[in-house]
Amino acid sequence: MTALLALAAAAQFALRSSAFAEGAAIPARFTCEAGDESPPLSWSSPPEATKSLALVVDDPDAPDPEEPKRTWVHWVIYDLPASARALGTGGALPEGTLRGKSDFGEGRWRGPCPPIGRHRYFFKLYALDVALGDRGSLTKAELEQAIQGHVLAKAQLIGTYQKTHR
Repeated sequence: MTALLALAAAAQFALRSSAFAEGAAIPARFTCEAGDESPPLSWSSPPEATKSLALVVDDPDAPDPEEPKRTWVHWVIYDLPASARALGTGGALPEGTLRGKSDFGEGRWRGPCPPIGRHRYFFKLYALDVALGDRGSLTKAELEQAIQGHVLAKAQLIGTYQKTHR
């Protein structure tokens, strides 16, 4: 019965944004064409055993959605407190949250800036049964290795973006 309750709790873990709906266009203010602010994100209660959360935002359509060559990582953060339920606009993070390293070589949000076509952006939030502690500026690959075997649930939100100015 406990396993069924854990599955039910994980199924209710959902990620959303007040700025765009699932599968919809990400507003320009959150991209390289405007303010490049991080979009507001919120989530429902993670499973009860959650000790921390981790977030990865990436674009699997780089550089061209017709011929993708790689997944481009826009943001990596980890050790978000289990009690957190949102990230506001602009990149302010809850106390204790640690920044990883994006493919821009930075720890801050860098928004969509696709060179060609409409790209998809995957916002992936992981509920973990551990707090990772300060492991420095983890890349996406390093974070994925560190959380292996510790993911209680995953919530995902997908937005899209195509540049309006070339």
